[in-house]
Amino acid sequence: MAEGKTNTSVDASCDYVEGGKRPVSRKMGVAIIVAVVVAIAAGSGLWAWHEQPNFCAAICHVPMDGYLATYEQEPGVGGVDKYGETVENTSSMLAVSHRQASGTTCLECHVPTLTEQIAEGVGWIAGNYKFPLDETSLEDLVEARGGPSDSFCMNEDCHGYGREGLVSKTDEYEINPHDSTQHGELQCSECHKAHRASVMFCAKCHDNAVVPEGWVVD
Repeated sequence: MAEGKTNTSVDASCDYVEGGKRPVSRKMGVAIIVAVVVAIAAGSGLWAWHEQPNFCAAICHVPMDGYLATYEQEPGVGGVDKYGETVENTSSMLAVSHRQASGTTCLECHVPTLTEQIAEGVGWIAGNYKFPLDETSLEDLVEARGGPSDSFCMNEDCHGYGREGLVSKTDEYEINPHDSTQHGELQCSECHKAHRASVMFCAKCHDNAVVPEGWVVD
């Protein structure tokens, strides 16, 4: 090559920019695009898995095992609650009865907030958590989702008949558990439990209160 001349031959697979900068391989560009596509697909798959009940137990398997176990049980048979205690009828737990009736998943009731998930992640890594976990109150569930308390259960997609409609559904009982005339309006969670047997609040005082199959008195 003669002095003062520049070699202008290039590989067909490379692109040069002015100023003699290092060439960028077309193969490298394709590899980057492929990596981005794979990352997006993997992220989408992880997010879809995040929506499934088994995600909770897979990631935080120690504190969540009992909750997933109650959710996955067959309805209408003897089983166990989140504590591993025997229940006479698994359908007395909302996690089972809701999955049976409508295929409801965990995140349709438990709406995770960013701060909650961060705190749970830090607690899990540090081993700083209670087992079994504290029972989530209706106030906590409503705060995460937003809206008035009654709308958590009595909304258009779930039980959209309101308080009056609820009373009429159990008006054949001698003691109507949904009638607020004497004791005021009780929260649904006073009786209905998701991962343990539901509790017939009225039967604590009234011997003639109807106790649904599998429910407990206290």
